[in-house]
Amino acid sequence: MSLIRLNIKGISYSQTQNGAYALILNEVDGERKLPIVIGAFEAQSIAIALEKEIRPPRPLTHDLFKTFSDKFNIVVKQVIIHKLVDGVFYSSLVCEKDDHEEIIDARTSDAIALALRFQAPIFTYQNILDKAGIYLQINPEEEEDKKIQGKENEPLEIEIEKDNTNALQSKTLSELKSLLQEAVNNEDYEMAAKVRDEISKR
Repeated sequence: MSLIRLNIKGISYSQTQNGAYALILNEVDGERKLPIVIGAFEAQSIAIALEKEIRPPRPLTHDLFKTFSDKFNIVVKQVIIHKLVDGVFYSSLVCEKDDHEEIIDARTSDAIALALRFQAPIFTYQNILDKAGIYLQINPEEEEDKKIQGKENEPLEIEIEKDNTNALQSKTLSELKSLLQEAVNNEDYEMAAKVRDEISKR
C-alpha cells in the first residue's frame, strides 16, 4: 500500500471537544485535509516548532527528546499515520541509529511534534484518507476568533479575541517588545505569536 505525504495546514480550536485543538494535515498532491483532535500541550508544542522566532526559556518535552536523540545519534526519518480505530489515529516513528532501523509506536500528536523538530516527512495510507479525509477550506477572515493558521515553512499566525487584538494595536513598539518577552517568559506562546505579528506590522 502506497504512502501519501502530508503537510501541516494549520491548527484550530476543536468544535467538538472543549480544551482541545484540531490539527489539520493537508494532502501534498491532492485537496483532502485530515483533521486530528489533539490536546492543548501538543498543539502548543507543534505551534512552537512551526514558529522559528519563538524559543521557550526551558526545553519542552519534545525538545528534550530531540536533544537526547541528537546526543545518541538517533534520527527520526519519517512519521507514518498507519491506523484509524474509533476516531483514534495511530502513528509510528521510523527511527534510525547506525544504519539500524526501528519502528516505535507513538501518539499522532507527539509524532508530528517530533517530525517537525527532526524535519521528517509525515505520511499516511490511502485507506485512511479515504475514510477520514475531508475537503476543507481554511479562511482566516471567517475563522478569526478561533483559528490558528499556518503553513509548512511559514510563520503560524495565532488568532485571539478581538478585545486583545485591539489592546495590542494601541500599544507602542517598546511596550509590544516588553510584552513579547513577558509572554515568552510565561510560556504563553499563543500570545507571543500574536504580539510578534503586531510588531511586524509596525
